[in-house]
Amino acid sequence: MAENLDFIREIVKRDTASGRYGGRVVTRFPPEPNGFLHIGHAKSICLNFGIAREFDGACHLRFDDTNPETEDMAFVESIMRDVRWLGFDWNGKLFFASDYYEQFFGFAVRLIEAGKAYVDSLTESGIREYRGTVTEPGRESPHRNRTVSENLDLFTRMRAGEFPDGAHVLRARIDMAAANMKLRDPLLYRIRHTSHYRTGDAWCIYPMYDFAHPLSDAIEGVTHSICTLEFENNRAIYDWLVETLFDAPRPRQYEFARLNLDYAVMSKRKLLQLVEDDFVSGWDDPRMPTIAGLRRRGYTPEGIRDFAARIGVDKANSRVSMELLEDAIRDDLNGRCPRVLAVLRPLKVTITNLPVDGIDWLDAPLWPRDSGRDGSRKLALAREIFIERTDFSEQPPEGWLRLSPGGEVRLANSGYIRCDEVVKDPLSGEVVELRCALDSGEDNPGGAGKRKKRAAIQWLSSAHAVRAEVRLYDRLCAVANPEDVEEGKTFKDHLNPDSVTVIPGALVEPGLAGVQGGDRFQFVRNGYFVADEVDSKPGAPVFNRIIELRDGYKANKAAPSPAPPAVRKPASVRTIPDERTRSRLAGPAQAARHDRFIATPGLTAEQADVLTSDPAVADFFEAALAIHPDARSIANWVVNDLLRELKGRALSRLPFGPPELAELAAMTDRQAITNPAARTIFAAMMAGGGKPAEIAARLGLDRVMSDSEIEAAVDTALAPLGEKVAEYRAGKTNLLGMFTGYAMRAVAGKADPAAVQRILGEKLGQA
Repeated sequence: MAENLDFIREIVKRDTASGRYGGRVVTRFPPEPNGFLHIGHAKSICLNFGIAREFDGACHLRFDDTNPETEDMAFVESIMRDVRWLGFDWNGKLFFASDYYEQFFGFAVRLIEAGKAYVDSLTESGIREYRGTVTEPGRESPHRNRTVSENLDLFTRMRAGEFPDGAHVLRARIDMAAANMKLRDPLLYRIRHTSHYRTGDAWCIYPMYDFAHPLSDAIEGVTHSICTLEFENNRAIYDWLVETLFDAPRPRQYEFARLNLDYAVMSKRKLLQLVEDDFVSGWDDPRMPTIAGLRRRGYTPEGIRDFAARIGVDKANSRVSMELLEDAIRDDLNGRCPRVLAVLRPLKVTITNLPVDGIDWLDAPLWPRDSGRDGSRKLALAREIFIERTDFSEQPPEGWLRLSPGGEVRLANSGYIRCDEVVKDPLSGEVVELRCALDSGEDNPGGAGKRKKRAAIQWLSSAHAVRAEVRLYDRLCAVANPEDVEEGKTFKDHLNPDSVTVIPGALVEPGLAGVQGGDRFQFVRNGYFVADEVDSKPGAPVFNRIIELRDGYKANKAAPSPAPPAVRKPASVRTIPDERTRSRLAGPAQAARHDRFIATPGLTAEQADVLTSDPAVADFFEAALAIHPDARSIANWVVNDLLRELKGRALSRLPFGPPELAELAAMTDRQAITNPAARTIFAAMMAGGGKPAEIAARLGLDRVMSDSEIEAAVDTALAPLGEKVAEYRAGKTNLLGMFTGYAMRAVAGKADPAAVQRILGEKLGQA
């Protein structure tokens, strides 16, 4: 186990060393069975089950099933499948909160008898009104001082079903003036005349989450109750209940930052809307960030676990770049996917100097030369083949390295073809065939010397290729933060209308005709693909694109020749407003400012659009720029971090101003702090303000580690991973992501990531 631990593992290590729980470590993963798990839950699964595994403890799988209206056994089964698929097991420790209903009722009676709970008959709106506000204390309910006997009588009759929904609730008697509003007599039970998927109609009162969750932990002997930051204020209720009802040692709650992933929706409630409103085909639609969707998309459990290790465990919420997830998946797929040829949008090519019935069988490797893996397959080269339509251009741009009239290109695993004739449809003018000559020699025709180096294009024999349906999946949302919506709109207005493109007439190698669902391949130059586990059938394969070979959001995608129409899912979103147009309509001053920003060196047009979409944002930017005159740096902080964290709130609510942001940018630019350290400092500023230099000093982030210090940290991180290092040096290069995660945790944000990567590479390369 690595010595450089995240803050939760440090707590567990300290508790174990002190004997706080007699050496026991018991965590739990407690989903509510009201939907499918998403990748945010995968982070929690890896954390809870990972800690149990690392500290020789146990992790319980417990279903917090206290809400009968939304829960179902189908969700229970899907969650169990997801946990196992990710590589974890609860080893017989499977529990349901509904198994404790009788015990919960008994605990509630104990609270009533102790004068610490009462039956309230206020309406829902009345309870809300009496609770007060953040700045004003609440008022006691007129029913708060009912006698113990009255409360016991009413609570017993609630259980017996004498009252309709909403007539009464059971509340804890704590403090209606508490600063933490969660402690203002929280609800413990409510009446719901609804059948439960496990207990049927045995109960018509159901415990609230804040009551059932801590009691379940205590009943099961959980030591470390790990949850996300949105439950931070709930910890006060958790502690009050376990301290009131249980003897020491009691479980403790610890919070970590939930996963907020760019270009995705991370809410079961909103994912359910997509399913119910037919924006997607189901919970396992490959565009969905659900574990079931990612599995069907072709992601691997190893890749997801690697991603969880790379992002680590933080104390402050932030958004995680989609590129981090995609890089982890690519690194994993690169070492497990054989290379094959596929032609997604076929263009016929007749090789005129090959005989009509002639076939040349070529031996093609399944793996790159540097992979150290053997294996090959046969490709049939015949007179009639198909190439990718986008590999041909009638009017090629400068630097074009693929096929064009009179030009030549190399066929993958074969020789060169020269385009001698272009055949077009007489009506549409569309190119329908190329007539080419094959030359397998190394020299140019006529002996004019060595050929120019050309890109090798994919191709398939017309007579041997297998027809397949290919689904090109893209990101679910069109913007990084789909939660950042304008008034009157919802996250669904930010869905990506091009999130899937279906190509029914793609061609693949004949060896792929009988693939099984879940078989993965790299389609050369097209990306990583998987045979769909639902729709793919022998002889009629269906392939999902798992991920592109490179990030299409960062590179321009050339399309020199028009592709035949593909089947697209109908767009279900409205057009995103044009910020540039809107800013110019705001008035001449704002339009002039926009034009000035457009002309400012270092600013992109997109940044200028965002910065001038609100005069207050532009004012903030210019004030910071006056202190630290680096437009690109200040704009990046404002656009990529500040506005994202504000989530539509007014700048006036920020706990810091332009001078502090300018100071943070300057510290980062002069490399006084690392980029990871800067993110940590920024999170602290968002949470409570303060000067960046003082925060850096307080957190120990005000000094960048030297190379020798990085080497020592990397050595410490790698020390317990000797077997994995040996596997990496033997060719298992997909382990690099895991090593990177350990190394980055070892330096704890105090080292330049590039320097860590360089030194890590040097260490791993040593024999």
